[in-house]
Amino acid sequence: MPLWYPKGYFVQDTKFDFFNYAGLHRSVVLYTTPTTYIDDITVITNVDQDIGLVDYWISVQGGEHFQLEVHLLDEDGKVVAHGTGNQGQLQVPGVNLWWPYLMHERPAYLYSLEVKMTTPESVSDFYTLPVGIRTVAVTKSKFLINGKPFYFHGVNKHEDSDIRGKGFDWPLLIKDFNLLRWLGANSFRTSHYPYSEEVLQLCDRYGIVVIDECPGVGIVLPQSFGNESLRHHLEVMEELVRRDKNHPAVVMWSVANEPLSAIKPAAYYFKTLITHTKALDLTRPVTFVSNAKYDADLGAPYVDVICINSYFSWYHDYGHLEVIQPQLNSQFENWYKTHQKPIIQSEYGADAIPGIHEDPPRMFSEEYQKAVLENYHSVLDQKRKEYVVGELIWNFADFMTNQSPMRVVGNKKGIFTRQRQPKTSAFILRERYWRIANESRGHGSEPRTQCFGSRPFTF
Repeated sequence: MPLWYPKGYFVQDTKFDFFNYAGLHRSVVLYTTPTTYIDDITVITNVDQDIGLVDYWISVQGGEHFQLEVHLLDEDGKVVAHGTGNQGQLQVPGVNLWWPYLMHERPAYLYSLEVKMTTPESVSDFYTLPVGIRTVAVTKSKFLINGKPFYFHGVNKHEDSDIRGKGFDWPLLIKDFNLLRWLGANSFRTSHYPYSEEVLQLCDRYGIVVIDECPGVGIVLPQSFGNESLRHHLEVMEELVRRDKNHPAVVMWSVANEPLSAIKPAAYYFKTLITHTKALDLTRPVTFVSNAKYDADLGAPYVDVICINSYFSWYHDYGHLEVIQPQLNSQFENWYKTHQKPIIQSEYGADAIPGIHEDPPRMFSEEYQKAVLENYHSVLDQKRKEYVVGELIWNFADFMTNQSPMRVVGNKKGIFTRQRQPKTSAFILRERYWRIANESRGHGSEPRTQCFGSRPFTF
């Protein structure tokens, strides 16, 4: 029997699993500049023993007759270094490094770079840029921040909530950051697009490490790898790096999520894209998030860190929790043997409808989500001693999707509901993340209390 549709019937076919909200998602700010003004600042930091190094480049537009003064202030407002001109290096003896949350007693230390531009007429522009002095490096099996191994124990997120949908909301943002700290999460990935600048500013100040992902999602058709798409993708990465290059919280660029990376054109596409991104920023590693097979992914040879999404006993082997550990162990062994690079489990999880309880665990129950996590964690605890450098749960909170029989009023893989209430899995992750953080610092498994500025939080 043929299907009949009303006149004008239309469906927008998107290739991603989150709701395609319309409208303005971000704050709109109008501002003015002087005729001659500071257009851009680039900061690159390094460390030489106990001396912090801050290399800066300043772009000025609108005129050629000006002078630039640069001062670096510590958190007490004391000038610790100064310079002149549109480029130079500031040296900071006895530097306070920017450390991630839970990695140091004094995380997220920020200096202030004050740039004053003077024209023959008067002081015509002034800009203050927060600066976190830190280094990032990758070895064959480690991810290093300030020369010390860093383990990502965090989440994937979405800009999504009730009422506002994708619209920016300060109270929601603060709520999410309080939940991240409660959880003991030290990181997240901006799945699957750049988040608002306010999010990254808070990450800088809270010490939450960020894998900064471009909107390269839905690259799942052969025609997605043509020259026109590649040119646009290169421009998108230029825009992302230009916007987020000075955030110390951003430690890695992600150029795509789950692309069709096992077809022949993907090799040239990702080699070109990743090489270009590295040329834009020499200081950060580059990755993309794969769900291809270890021996078929043609983009994997060009990344610095392997990021893998897998959903054992969810999208296949339904209900068979016993397959998770052998399949996950095989996944890690095969990827590392093939590519010899550190690995992040960039997504894993299971849907759980809050309030649905089943014993023995059945799919969509909170018990099943809990069991999936525990089986993954058993393998991750072994592999993080070797070459696995992170785990990011999918997802921080439930979020809206298009309607389909696969989704129950949206994606329910959140460890928090869309209203930010915890499911059973949130407490499982909290115990785990605090244990990992405290073990790495030589503490017990229980959170200790410290003070972050004027705000108390568990540590």
